[in-house]
Amino acid sequence: MNHASAPYSGTRLRTVQVTRYATPLREGGSLPAIVEADDDFLYVLKFRGAGQGVKALIAELIGGELARALGLRVPEIVFAGLDPALGRTEPDEEIQDLLRASGGLNLALHYLSGAITFDPLVNPVDAKLASQIVWLDCLLTNVDRTARNTNMLIWHKELWLIDHGAALYFHHSWENWEPQSRRPFAAVKDHVLLPLASQLEAVDQEFRALLDAPLIRSIVSLIPDEWLADESSDLPADERRRVYTQFLENRIATSETLVREAQNARKAII
Repeated sequence: MNHASAPYSGTRLRTVQVTRYATPLREGGSLPAIVEADDDFLYVLKFRGAGQGVKALIAELIGGELARALGLRVPEIVFAGLDPALGRTEPDEEIQDLLRASGGLNLALHYLSGAITFDPLVNPVDAKLASQIVWLDCLLTNVDRTARNTNMLIWHKELWLIDHGAALYFHHSWENWEPQSRRPFAAVKDHVLLPLASQLEAVDQEFRALLDAPLIRSIVSLIPDEWLADESSDLPADERRRVYTQFLENRIATSETLVREAQNARKAII
């Protein structure tokens, strides 16, 4: 079975144990790495001990699973247990420190061997797919899908979405999450696919119907309790889950505002 694109089941993620640190991916700001797990698959591991900590993993988890639920291609996401003792054999001190700081549950995506970085000048994308991805990124407030860093891959001639760790940036400051949940996504003006996204209204109708409250709750419920305990807020884990759920529900309920902002930004550049 190829786990690259497991269809959305709405239930739970697999958990693997990391058995070997293979190689760092230096292009990532948080030093992700290719690792091997106990199921003999290779994964791109996102470390809880990296710069943005578990919040980047939460954004990755919610963003990736929402994309999958909407029918977009995302490598299978798994929980990845890491023994910090793996770092003992690493000659690089920075990697040693990262492995030591990341003991426990991390997040990983199935490694798409042979995939190439998406290039908007070379790889055609049809208007509907472009509109779907722009809509999703407006929902997630994902600032990291620009021409400079597309966070998309071409694998077997199909477009795959990766790296949603910069999404949901409201959770870096919990206090004003509610007004942020209804705010247009101004950064959409820099989205690499915006010039092609001519079907936003149709996609809005389609995706709003798919993302009902039970689906949102089922995805947010995947967040492990241990990722919801940090010093940035004294909110308990269940309350944080409620905030993530409500944030997404508010944005879906006011999605015409997101679409209008995207359409205005698109008119300004085409």
